[in-house]
Amino acid sequence: MRIGIPKDPRSGRKLAAATPDTVGKLAKLGYEVVVEAGAGAAADYPDGAYAAAGAAIVEPADAWGADIVLVVDAPDQAFVERMKPGTTLIGRLDPWNNEPLQQLCQERGLTALAVDAVPRLSRAQSLDVRSSMMNVAGYRTVIEAAAAFSRTFAGQVTAAGKTKPARVFVIGVGVAGLAAIGTAGALGAQVFATDVRADVADQVESLGATFVPIPVVQQSADGYAQALDEQQERLTQAVYEEQCALSDVVITTAQVPGRPAPLLITAQAVEAMKPGSVIVDMGASPLGGNCELSQAGQAVCTPGGVTILGYDDLPGRLPGQASQLYGQNMVNLLKLLTPGKDGRLALDLDDEVQRGITMTLDGQGMWPPPPVKVSAAPAPVDSGKEEAGNTAGKGGSPMAAALSPASPEDASLQATQRADAHTMRGLLWKALAAVVVVALVAAAPAEMQGSFFIFALACVVGFYVITSVTHRLHTPLMAVTNAISGIIVVGAILQMCSSPQPAVAVLAAIAVAIASINIFGGFLVTHRMLKMFERSSE
Repeated sequence: MRIGIPKDPRSGRKLAAATPDTVGKLAKLGYEVVVEAGAGAAADYPDGAYAAAGAAIVEPADAWGADIVLVVDAPDQAFVERMKPGTTLIGRLDPWNNEPLQQLCQERGLTALAVDAVPRLSRAQSLDVRSSMMNVAGYRTVIEAAAAFSRTFAGQVTAAGKTKPARVFVIGVGVAGLAAIGTAGALGAQVFATDVRADVADQVESLGATFVPIPVVQQSADGYAQALDEQQERLTQAVYEEQCALSDVVITTAQVPGRPAPLLITAQAVEAMKPGSVIVDMGASPLGGNCELSQAGQAVCTPGGVTILGYDDLPGRLPGQASQLYGQNMVNLLKLLTPGKDGRLALDLDDEVQRGITMTLDGQGMWPPPPVKVSAAPAPVDSGKEEAGNTAGKGGSPMAAALSPASPEDASLQATQRADAHTMRGLLWKALAAVVVVALVAAAPAEMQGSFFIFALACVVGFYVITSVTHRLHTPLMAVTNAISGIIVVGAILQMCSSPQPAVAVLAAIAVAIASINIFGGFLVTHRMLKMFERSSE
C-alpha cells in the first residue's frame, strides 16, 4: 500500500506528518511512501532528505490519492474530496467537535483514524500525539514567557547588587505542566505548581518545584483531569488568585478533550498581579481559554501592565522537533496496524486502542467509541453518602462520579486524617529507632560511649547537609559521598584488623559492605550519565 504525506495547505502551518527519519521507518514496514513537494520545508526538512530516505516526491494530487494519507490536522472538504473511496485518513481529526468531517468521510467511504483520541493506556503511550505535542508546547511556553518577561528568570549576585529569581506558577501538572516546570527550573526560576490531582505532588517535588495544594481532590477515569463544577471552581480560583498575585509568570495548561478549556484565572485575578507579570494560556482558543482576558493566537497587555500570551500554535514554534515526534507517533501506530510488516493495513477493532481512535470505517460511522476506563480506583463513600453517589452514577455527570470524596469539605477532612496517620507512623518509627539506639549504647563497652556520640553527631550534620542541597547538585554530591565512603571503608578495615572485640569486627564488616555498595553504585551511575554526553560513533 502507498502512504501519502501531503503538505498542510493552511497558511502559517509548519508541522509535517512525517520526517526523513520516519519515512525510512515506514518503508521498512513494507509501505511505499510519497511526499508532496515542500511538505517538510517549513520544518527544515528539504525534499532531497525525503528522497534520500526512500520517498518519492510527488504532486499534491498523488499525495492525497494514496491508500493511506497522513496529516497533522483535519483537512478541509476540498482535500477530503480528493481521496478515493477506501482510503485511510490518519491525523488529529478532533472527532469531538468535527461532525462535518465525519459525515464527509462517511459519504466518501473513507476510514478515518483520529490519533488525538488515543486512550490513556500504558501500552498506547508511544502513539499518544497529545502527549508528544504537549511536551513540546510546555517547553515552549517557558521560552515565550521568558521572552515577554522584562527580567531574568535566575537570581544573580553582581557587583551592582543582588536580584531575586522569578517566581513561576504552573497550573496543571500533566505532560505540558511537567515540561514547563522542568524548563523554568532549569532557567533558575522559583517554581510552584498545582493540580486537582493531589497524587502528582511527588512529580512536582522531584523536579525541584513546590506543590501548592488546593481543596479539590479528583480521580480521573480516562487519564485526563476532569471538568470542575461551580463550587470546585470557586475554591480553586481562590487559590489561583492568591498565587497569581505572588507570581511573576503564570502558565496555565488545563484542557479537557472535546470541550472548551476551563476558566482558571479571572479578570479580577489578573488585575491583582504585578505590572510586568506574564500569563501564558495554553488553553486559549476562539471558544475561550484558561484566562478570562486571553485572546487566541495573540499577545495582549492589560492596562495594569500584565502581558497575556494566548498562542495556539506552540508546537509549531518548534516545527522540527514537533514534526519528528509526531512522525514517530505515526510510525508506532502503523507498526500496530501492520502486524505482518508487509505494507498492508490490518485494523483490529477488538483492540480498544484501535477502536478508540476509529471515527469511520469504510464509510460507516464509528464515533463515539465505547468508553475505556484507565483508572479503576472507585471513590470511597460512607453509608450516609451512598444514596448521593448512586444518584451521581445514574443521572449525574461522569465527572461527579469520578471525584473522591464527594465534597471539598470531606476532601479536606480525609486529607487531614491521612496526614495525621502519616505523622503518627513517623513518630512510632522514630520512637522505635530511639529505643534501639539506647539499647545499643547501654550494651556497648564504656570506652565506646564517645564513639556513639560522634556517630550521632555525624548523622545529624550529614542529614542537614544532604537535604539542604538542591536537586541539581545531587550528581556532584554523589562524588563527595563516594570519597566519604572510601574513608569509611579504610577506617572499617583497620577496625576489623586491629579490634579484639567480635562486635566491633562485625560492625566494621557491615560498614565495609554498605560503603562499598555506595562507591560502586556511584561509579556505575556516574558512568551511565557520562555516556549520555558522549558523541555517537555513527
